[in-house]
Amino acid sequence: MKSAYELAMERLAKSDPSSRPLNAEQKARLAEIDRVYQGKIAEREIFLKQQLNAALAGQQFDEAEKVRKQIANEKARLEEERENEKERVRRA
Repeated sequence: MKSAYELAMERLAKSDPSSRPLNAEQKARLAEIDRVYQGKIAEREIFLKQQLNAALAGQQFDEAEKVRKQIANEKARLEEERENEKERVRRA
């Protein structure tokens, strides 16, 4: 016998469009989105790490800290964009 919680979760899963199984085209699109955004993240990290290394070499520690924060912000922004794109594909 199932609990009320289990029954409610089953009903929720049936009504949630994102719980549908993905078709091959959606899976391929999700993989492509991951590849594209991994490239974007790597590109930004390389560029910003060059700036970070230059700031550290010049002993500009305040500038280095700003670049570190920018790296974290850029990475978070791109990851959020990636998840939004993937969610659009899942709902399609």
